[in-house]
Amino acid sequence: MSRETSLPSPAREAKVCVIFPTRGRAELIERVVGFVDSQTVKPDLIIVSCVSDDDVGGLVSRPGMLVIKGKPGSSSQRNHALNHVPDDFDVVIILDDDFLMHGTWIAEVLKALDSDPSIACVTGTVLADGIHGPGYSFEEGQAILARARDVPKSLRVAPTGGPYGCNMAFRARSIAGLRFDERLVLYGWQEDRDFGGQIWNRGDRVVRINTALGVHLGVKRGRVSGRKLGYSQVINPLYLVSKKTMPWRDALDHVLRNVASNVVRSVAPEPWIDRRGRLGGNLIGLWDFVRGRLTPERAAKL
Repeated sequence: MSRETSLPSPAREAKVCVIFPTRGRAELIERVVGFVDSQTVKPDLIIVSCVSDDDVGGLVSRPGMLVIKGKPGSSSQRNHALNHVPDDFDVVIILDDDFLMHGTWIAEVLKALDSDPSIACVTGTVLADGIHGPGYSFEEGQAILARARDVPKSLRVAPTGGPYGCNMAFRARSIAGLRFDERLVLYGWQEDRDFGGQIWNRGDRVVRINTALGVHLGVKRGRVSGRKLGYSQVINPLYLVSKKTMPWRDALDHVLRNVASNVVRSVAPEPWIDRRGRLGGNLIGLWDFVRGRLTPERAAKL
Protein backbone atom coordinates (compact mmCIF):
# COMPACT_ATOMS: atom_id res chain seq x y z
CA MET A 1 0.00 0.00 0.00
CA SER A 2 1.19 3.51 -0.69
CA ARG A 3 0.21 5.28 2.52
CA GLU A 4 3.09 6.25 4.82
CA THR A 5 3.12 4.02 7.89
CA SER A 6 6.69 4.28 9.15
CA LEU A 7 7.29 4.47 12.87
CA PRO A 8 9.07 7.44 14.43
CA SER A 9 12.84 7.21 14.17
CA PRO A 10 14.28 5.63 16.19
CA ALA A 11 11.49 3.04 16.40
CA ARG A 12 11.80 2.81 20.18
CA GLU A 13 10.36 6.34 20.37
CA ALA A 14 7.05 5.06 19.01
CA LYS A 15 4.09 5.52 21.35
CA VAL A 16 2.92 2.09 22.44
CA CYS A 17 -0.34 0.99 24.04
CA VAL A 18 -0.74 -2.49 25.57
CA ILE A 19 -4.27 -3.90 25.95
CA PHE A 20 -5.28 -6.74 28.28
CA PRO A 21 -8.89 -7.98 28.08
CA THR A 22 -9.68 -9.92 31.27
CA ARG A 23 -12.48 -11.40 33.32
CA GLY A 24 -12.54 -13.36 36.55
CA ARG A 25 -8.75 -13.50 37.04
CA ALA A 26 -7.95 -10.51 39.24
CA GLU A 27 -4.95 -12.05 40.99
CA LEU A 28 -3.43 -13.22 37.71
CA ILE A 29 -3.93 -10.00 35.74
CA GLU A 30 -2.29 -7.99 38.53
CA ARG A 31 0.82 -10.16 38.30
CA VAL A 32 0.85 -10.20 34.48
CA VAL A 33 0.55 -6.42 34.26
CA GLY A 34 3.31 -6.08 36.85
CA PHE A 35 5.50 -8.28 34.68
CA VAL A 36 5.31 -5.67 31.90
CA ASP A 37 7.70 -3.59 34.01
CA SER A 38 10.49 -5.94 32.93
CA GLN A 39 10.27 -4.74 29.31
CA THR A 40 13.30 -2.92 27.93
CA VAL A 41 10.85 -0.66 26.09
CA LYS A 42 8.01 0.39 28.39
CA PRO A 43 4.52 1.01 26.99
CA ASP A 44 3.17 4.55 27.26
CA LEU A 45 -0.26 3.28 28.26
CA ILE A 46 -1.76 0.02 29.51
CA ILE A 47 -5.50 -0.53 29.07
CA VAL A 48 -7.22 -3.29 31.01
CA SER A 49 -10.66 -4.05 29.59
CA CYS A 50 -12.83 -5.84 32.12
CA VAL A 51 -16.46 -6.36 33.09
CA SER A 52 -16.51 -5.41 36.78
CA ASP A 53 -14.24 -4.06 39.52
CA ASP A 54 -13.81 -7.60 40.80
CA ASP A 55 -11.85 -8.45 37.63
CA VAL A 56 -8.92 -6.13 38.30
CA GLY A 57 -8.13 -6.05 42.01
CA GLY A 58 -5.77 -3.18 42.82
CA LEU A 59 -4.92 -2.23 39.24
CA VAL A 60 -7.30 0.74 39.28
CA SER A 61 -4.76 2.81 41.23
CA ARG A 62 -1.69 1.80 39.18
CA PRO A 63 0.05 4.73 37.36
CA GLY A 64 -0.02 4.63 33.55
CA MET A 65 -3.08 2.42 33.67
CA LEU A 66 -6.56 2.85 32.23
CA VAL A 67 -9.18 0.39 33.50
CA ILE A 68 -12.39 0.32 31.48
CA LYS A 69 -15.55 -1.73 32.00
CA GLY A 70 -17.98 -3.03 29.39
CA LYS A 71 -19.73 -6.08 27.98
CA PRO A 72 -18.12 -9.52 28.43
CA GLY A 73 -16.54 -11.40 25.52
CA SER A 74 -13.07 -11.27 24.02
CA SER A 75 -14.16 -9.41 20.88
CA SER A 76 -16.29 -6.80 22.63
CA GLN A 77 -13.68 -6.20 25.35
CA ARG A 78 -10.93 -5.74 22.77
CA ASN A 79 -13.09 -3.35 20.76
CA HIS A 80 -13.94 -1.35 23.87
CA ALA A 81 -10.23 -0.97 24.53
CA LEU A 82 -9.44 -0.01 20.92
CA ASN A 83 -12.02 2.77 21.22
CA HIS A 84 -9.95 4.22 24.09
CA VAL A 85 -6.54 4.21 22.37
CA PRO A 86 -5.46 7.84 21.83
CA ASP A 87 -5.16 8.94 18.19
CA ASP A 88 -1.48 9.83 18.48
CA PHE A 89 -0.31 6.29 19.32
CA ASP A 90 1.80 4.35 16.83
CA VAL A 91 1.54 0.73 17.99
CA VAL A 92 -1.26 -1.21 19.67
CA ILE A 93 -0.42 -4.51 21.39
CA ILE A 94 -3.20 -6.88 22.49
CA LEU A 95 -2.25 -9.68 24.87
CA ASP A 96 -4.18 -12.38 26.70
CA ASP A 97 -4.30 -11.91 30.45
CA ASP A 98 -2.20 -15.07 30.85
CA PHE A 99 0.61 -14.20 28.41
CA LEU A 100 4.09 -13.38 29.70
CA MET A 101 6.43 -11.42 27.43
CA HIS A 102 10.18 -11.88 27.31
CA GLY A 103 11.86 -8.67 28.41
CA THR A 104 12.61 -7.58 24.82
CA TRP A 105 9.21 -8.49 23.33
CA ILE A 106 8.06 -4.92 22.69
CA ALA A 107 11.50 -3.86 21.43
CA GLU A 108 11.60 -6.74 18.93
CA VAL A 109 8.10 -6.02 17.66
CA LEU A 110 9.03 -2.38 17.05
CA LYS A 111 12.10 -3.49 15.07
CA ALA A 112 9.94 -5.74 12.89
CA LEU A 113 7.36 -3.03 12.20
CA ASP A 114 10.11 -0.54 11.41
CA SER A 115 11.77 -2.98 9.01
CA ASP A 116 8.90 -2.93 6.51
CA PRO A 117 6.06 -0.36 6.27
CA SER A 118 3.79 -3.01 4.69
CA ILE A 119 3.74 -5.03 7.93
CA ALA A 120 0.55 -4.19 9.80
CA CYS A 121 0.42 -7.05 12.29
CA VAL A 122 3.12 -8.98 14.15
CA THR A 123 2.67 -12.09 16.26
CA GLY A 124 5.57 -13.50 18.23
CA THR A 125 6.98 -16.94 18.98
CA VAL A 126 5.38 -18.85 21.85
CA LEU A 127 8.03 -20.85 23.69
CA ALA A 128 5.49 -22.85 25.66
CA ASP A 129 1.71 -22.93 25.36
CA GLY A 130 -0.29 -24.19 28.31
CA ILE A 131 -3.44 -24.24 26.20
CA HIS A 132 -2.35 -27.67 24.93
CA GLY A 133 -2.14 -29.14 28.42
CA PRO A 134 -3.19 -28.45 32.01
CA GLY A 135 -1.60 -25.00 31.84
CA TYR A 136 1.35 -23.35 33.57
CA SER A 137 1.47 -21.41 36.80
CA PHE A 138 2.81 -17.86 36.76
CA GLU A 139 6.02 -19.12 38.37
CA GLU A 140 6.43 -21.85 35.76
CA GLY A 141 6.00 -19.30 32.98
CA GLN A 142 8.64 -17.07 34.54
CA ALA A 143 11.03 -20.00 34.80
CA ILE A 144 10.57 -20.89 31.13
CA LEU A 145 11.38 -17.32 30.11
CA ALA A 146 14.38 -17.22 32.44
CA ARG A 147 15.83 -20.22 30.61
CA ALA A 148 15.41 -18.43 27.28
CA ARG A 149 17.76 -15.54 27.88
CA ASP A 150 19.31 -15.55 24.42
CA VAL A 151 16.96 -13.99 21.89
CA PRO A 152 17.88 -14.87 18.27
CA LYS A 153 20.22 -12.21 16.94
CA SER A 154 18.85 -12.31 13.40
CA LEU A 155 15.25 -11.24 12.82
CA ARG A 156 13.24 -13.65 10.69
CA VAL A 157 9.88 -12.48 9.35
CA ALA A 158 7.49 -15.10 7.98
CA PRO A 159 3.95 -14.75 6.65
CA THR A 160 1.36 -16.45 8.80
CA GLY A 161 -2.24 -17.57 8.41
CA GLY A 162 -3.20 -15.11 11.10
CA PRO A 163 -2.03 -13.64 14.39
CA TYR A 164 -2.16 -15.81 17.50
CA GLY A 165 -4.61 -14.00 19.76
CA CYS A 166 -2.56 -14.39 22.93
CA ASN A 167 0.13 -12.04 21.52
CA MET A 168 -0.65 -9.57 18.74
CA ALA A 169 0.86 -6.21 17.83
CA PHE A 170 -0.53 -3.79 15.25
CA ARG A 171 0.60 -0.65 13.48
CA ALA A 172 -2.10 1.71 14.70
CA ARG A 173 -2.68 3.51 11.41
CA SER A 174 -2.98 0.20 9.54
CA ILE A 175 -5.94 -0.96 11.65
CA ALA A 176 -7.78 2.37 11.78
CA GLY A 177 -11.49 1.59 11.64
CA LEU A 178 -11.06 -2.17 12.01
CA ARG A 179 -12.76 -3.99 14.87
CA PHE A 180 -13.12 -7.55 16.14
CA ASP A 181 -16.36 -9.23 15.11
CA GLU A 182 -18.69 -9.22 18.13
CA ARG A 183 -20.84 -11.96 16.62
CA LEU A 184 -17.93 -14.20 17.68
CA VAL A 185 -19.13 -14.27 21.26
CA LEU A 186 -17.60 -15.38 24.57
CA TYR A 187 -14.07 -16.74 24.08
CA GLY A 188 -14.28 -15.61 20.43
CA TRP A 189 -12.62 -18.60 18.74
CA GLN A 190 -10.92 -17.43 15.54
CA GLU A 191 -11.66 -13.75 16.18
CA ASP A 192 -7.91 -13.17 15.84
CA ARG A 193 -7.88 -14.91 12.46
CA ASP A 194 -10.86 -12.83 11.34
CA PHE A 195 -9.10 -9.62 12.36
CA GLY A 196 -6.01 -10.72 10.46
CA GLY A 197 -8.20 -11.44 7.43
CA GLN A 198 -9.53 -7.89 7.54
CA ILE A 199 -5.93 -6.66 7.47
CA TRP A 200 -5.05 -8.89 4.46
CA ASN A 201 -8.12 -7.59 2.63
CA ARG A 202 -6.63 -4.11 2.97
CA GLY A 203 -3.45 -5.34 1.29
CA ASP A 204 -1.19 -5.28 4.36
CA ARG A 205 1.00 -8.01 5.81
CA VAL A 206 0.41 -10.24 8.82
CA VAL A 207 3.63 -11.89 9.99
CA ARG A 208 5.25 -13.98 12.69
CA ILE A 209 8.72 -13.16 13.99
CA ASN A 210 11.27 -15.33 15.77
CA THR A 211 12.62 -12.72 18.18
CA ALA A 212 9.51 -11.72 20.19
CA LEU A 213 9.36 -14.58 22.68
CA GLY A 214 6.72 -15.35 25.27
CA VAL A 215 4.85 -17.96 27.27
CA HIS A 216 1.10 -18.52 27.13
CA LEU A 217 0.15 -19.89 30.52
CA GLY A 218 -3.11 -21.35 29.23
CA VAL A 219 -4.95 -20.80 32.50
CA LYS A 220 -8.21 -22.76 32.48
CA ARG A 221 -10.08 -20.67 35.07
CA GLY A 222 -12.64 -18.39 33.44
CA ARG A 223 -13.00 -20.29 30.15
CA VAL A 224 -16.38 -21.13 28.61
CA SER A 225 -18.15 -24.50 28.76
CA GLY A 226 -17.18 -27.33 26.42
CA ARG A 227 -20.57 -27.26 24.69
CA LYS A 228 -20.32 -23.56 23.86
CA LEU A 229 -16.72 -23.85 22.65
CA GLY A 230 -17.51 -26.97 20.61
CA TYR A 231 -20.22 -25.06 18.76
CA SER A 232 -17.80 -22.22 18.02
CA GLN A 233 -15.17 -24.71 16.79
CA VAL A 234 -17.50 -25.59 13.92
CA ILE A 235 -19.56 -22.51 13.17
CA ASN A 236 -16.97 -19.76 13.57
CA PRO A 237 -14.52 -20.90 10.84
CA LEU A 238 -17.41 -21.49 8.41
CA TYR A 239 -18.80 -18.06 9.23
CA LEU A 240 -15.40 -16.51 8.45
CA VAL A 241 -15.48 -18.17 5.03
CA SER A 242 -18.72 -16.30 4.33
CA LYS A 243 -16.93 -13.06 5.35
CA LYS A 244 -13.96 -13.85 3.12
CA THR A 245 -11.55 -13.60 6.05
CA MET A 246 -10.66 -17.32 6.01
CA PRO A 247 -10.15 -19.61 2.98
CA TRP A 248 -12.38 -22.69 2.66
CA ARG A 249 -9.42 -25.05 2.96
CA ASP A 250 -8.31 -23.53 6.26
CA ALA A 251 -11.84 -23.54 7.66
CA LEU A 252 -12.40 -27.21 6.81
CA ASP A 253 -9.03 -28.09 8.30
CA HIS A 254 -9.97 -26.36 11.56
CA VAL A 255 -13.38 -28.02 11.73
CA LEU A 256 -12.23 -31.53 10.83
CA ARG A 257 -9.23 -31.50 13.17
CA ASN A 258 -11.29 -30.31 16.14
CA VAL A 259 -14.21 -32.66 15.56
CA ALA A 260 -11.90 -35.63 15.03
CA SER A 261 -9.93 -34.78 18.17
CA ASN A 262 -13.10 -34.51 20.24
CA VAL A 263 -14.44 -37.82 18.88
CA VAL A 264 -11.24 -39.73 19.62
CA ARG A 265 -10.48 -38.19 23.00
CA SER A 266 -14.03 -38.22 24.35
CA VAL A 267 -13.46 -41.92 25.12
CA ALA A 268 -10.81 -41.02 27.71
CA PRO A 269 -10.86 -37.21 28.01
CA GLU A 270 -8.15 -35.11 29.60
CA PRO A 271 -9.15 -33.91 33.09
CA TRP A 272 -8.83 -30.25 32.04
CA ILE A 273 -10.96 -30.50 28.85
CA ASP A 274 -14.69 -31.17 28.52
CA ARG A 275 -14.31 -33.30 25.38
CA ARG A 276 -17.85 -34.68 25.48
CA GLY A 277 -19.29 -31.22 25.90
CA ARG A 278 -17.19 -30.00 22.96
CA LEU A 279 -18.34 -32.92 20.82
CA GLY A 280 -21.97 -32.15 21.64
CA GLY A 281 -21.40 -28.54 20.61
CA ASN A 282 -19.66 -29.73 17.42
CA LEU A 283 -22.73 -31.76 16.45
CA ILE A 284 -25.09 -28.84 17.05
CA GLY A 285 -22.84 -26.64 14.95
CA LEU A 286 -22.72 -29.15 12.09
CA TRP A 287 -26.50 -29.46 12.14
CA ASP A 288 -26.89 -25.68 12.03
CA PHE A 289 -24.46 -25.51 9.09
CA VAL A 290 -26.40 -28.17 7.18
CA ARG A 291 -29.53 -26.09 7.72
CA GLY A 292 -27.75 -23.00 6.41
CA ARG A 293 -27.51 -21.29 9.80
CA LEU A 294 -24.19 -19.51 10.31
CA THR A 295 -25.00 -18.00 13.69
CA PRO A 296 -21.85 -17.79 15.86
CA GLU A 297 -23.72 -15.78 18.50
CA ARG A 298 -25.84 -18.87 19.29
CA ALA A 299 -22.91 -20.25 21.33
CA ALA A 300 -23.82 -17.89 24.16
CA LYS A 301 -27.23 -19.56 24.54
CA LEU A 302 -26.13 -23.20 24.60
